[in-house]
Amino acid sequence: MDSREQVEPPVVWAVVDSGIGPLLLAASRGGLVNVVFHAADAVRDRAVERLASRLGTEPVEAPGSPLLAEAIRQFEAYFAGERRDFDLPLDWSLISGFNRAVLRELASGVPYGQVVGYGDLAGRVGRPGAAQAVGMAMGANPLPVVVPCHRVVESDGGIGGFGGGLETKRRLLALEGVLPEPLF
Repeated sequence: MDSREQVEPPVVWAVVDSGIGPLLLAASRGGLVNVVFHAADAVRDRAVERLASRLGTEPVEAPGSPLLAEAIRQFEAYFAGERRDFDLPLDWSLISGFNRAVLRELASGVPYGQVVGYGDLAGRVGRPGAAQAVGMAMGANPLPVVVPCHRVVESDGGIGGFGGGLETKRRLLALEGVLPEPLF
């Protein structure tokens, strides 16, 4: 074990400003483990409690942590329009099974500025007809924005649902050039 591992807490978090409001970013030694939208006060506190319960360790607020530094830099660049892809180690420990398979396919197979239908994504993971299950996987995504669930839409052209709210989804899609910028 090197000296950094001796002093670095197992899970760290910070709240960062973004083009869509405050985001909580949490990381473990394995990588970015959670991104939470609208992370002001009560939402932030519930997210930290939920992480402690699910990971079995108390997350520590540490905005200057080396575990978070690159994630923070890449999020800032993404929201400034200077970055299209995230290149971060990801800790997938908060998700498993079908949901993990769907999210990994989404992360690797749907690039910036493109969208995919729920049914199409189900087919890509070998489960045609499982569009509703894909929707559930999107709702369980612990790593939104990095694992771009905002890029999953309805086959009839509808925007679909979104855990961060439809306005947040519209703003992310507008940032990526899929939708026009809102007028107000």
